[in-house]
Amino acid sequence: MRLPKPRGRLGVEVFDRLVEMPRQLPADEEVRAADPEDAASVLWVLHELSYRGFEDVADDAASDPESDPEVARVRRVLERDLEARLRSRWDAERRSRAEMGVEPGAADDVVAALIELIETHEGPSMARFVQSRADAEQARELLRMRSIYHLKEADPTAWLVPRLPTRAKAALAEIQYDEYGGGRPERLHHALFASGLEGAGLRSEYGAYLDEAPLEVLEQNNAVSLFGMRRRLRGAAAGHFAAFEATSSVPSRRLAQGLARLGLGEAVVGYYREHVEADSVHDQLALRFVCAALVEEQPELRDDVLFGAFTCLDLEARFAAAQFDRWGVEGA
Repeated sequence: MRLPKPRGRLGVEVFDRLVEMPRQLPADEEVRAADPEDAASVLWVLHELSYRGFEDVADDAASDPESDPEVARVRRVLERDLEARLRSRWDAERRSRAEMGVEPGAADDVVAALIELIETHEGPSMARFVQSRADAEQARELLRMRSIYHLKEADPTAWLVPRLPTRAKAALAEIQYDEYGGGRPERLHHALFASGLEGAGLRSEYGAYLDEAPLEVLEQNNAVSLFGMRRRLRGAAAGHFAAFEATSSVPSRRLAQGLARLGLGEAVVGYYREHVEADSVHDQLALRFVCAALVEEQPELRDDVLFGAFTCLDLEARFAAAQFDRWGVEGA
């Protein structure tokens, strides 16, 4: 994969520096003032240096994104801005619920608190829309947007493994083993999704549709990478992961039904059917044996676990609402 097209001045300057063109990067205040989509695109690229890197960025930069202090500074500013924005949304949610007499996460048991948060969160459902109302082009566009995450599926969560205590680590490793195909390369979930893209007549190369990704998709991906990469956010990473798994099985069934209705190929339908069964097991492991075990040993992380779970739910709702608006349809 090569560097994407810059979406503004910040992207131009950072990407030029990554390909070893001498350029002074903007001051912190200018970075914070960048267009949101430009900033999100840059942060995605800077995170990607720690994943697979780019053909047009030197290997030393790809293997050590901290090697350039100026680039590292821009990444820190963008990460702090993203985290502050996500936390402000969580704070607003708690205030809103408190005004209604419902305190999110009030249950003593963190599993009960997570389930309450997940079950009471409101937002439009993309899966329900695809199940019964989407046309083939809308479904293909959704697959293109989902490819930004699903072609690296499980990789952001892998950062969390060495940061967990023993019981939580063992449970997460069990889930990850499934996500990575149980030792069979062709069964890796991102390989299954790539086959599904091809079957639906779409490109399957890693990052193929990055230039199309709107702000909401970039923010979803940046959040899960941020939580995984920063040890101090391990609670948020665990909560995000649990909410993702707990809200995957039923939507996957709906997506499989919708994609089959539209005739987009057995491979992509099979990808989602795979998640109907797998994630009905993974959600309990994530809730009870990752999050609960983590909070039992490190109780100070409890609020971050709930913050991460809310962020997963909130970002998906924001993506669905924005996508329905772009399509000019009423959400499901």
